Amino acid sequence: MTTPAISEALIGRESEEVLVEVERGAIRKFAEAVGDTTAACVRGDVAPPTFPTTFRIAIPGLTFDLARVLHGAQEYRFERPIRATDRLRCRSRLADLYHREGRLGPMTFLIIETEGRDELGQLVFTGRSTVILR
Repeated sequence: MTTPAISEALIGRESEEVLVEVERGAIRKFAEAVGDTTAACVRGDVAPPTFPTTFRIAIPGLTFDLARVLHGAQEYRFERPIRATDRLRCRSRLADLYHREGRLGPMTFLIIETEGRDELGQLVFTGRSTVILR
């Protein structure tokens, strides 16, 4: 079965703003899962640097079969650490999309940018991920 190509017309499309309430237990679980033994992470006070990967923010019109997904890259920039009890207002945007031919056939590369702001509107983090659809 062939999956329809994702349209380049979606480049620039943004998600709705999503409120993410950061919970101490979620920080602890994530720290355990990634093997982060930093005391503040183990206590659930401060989130490990890759914690925003747990935020699920849908971009309207951008749908794909998760069974086809390869994780290409992920990077984050922080203005300050994410802490337990933070209430972050997050948005994601399809920054770019391009197609390449691979050894096993066509691949689509999605560049997704995410940002999280605190309740005062101050930037807390930005993220950029590369998702590869085979």
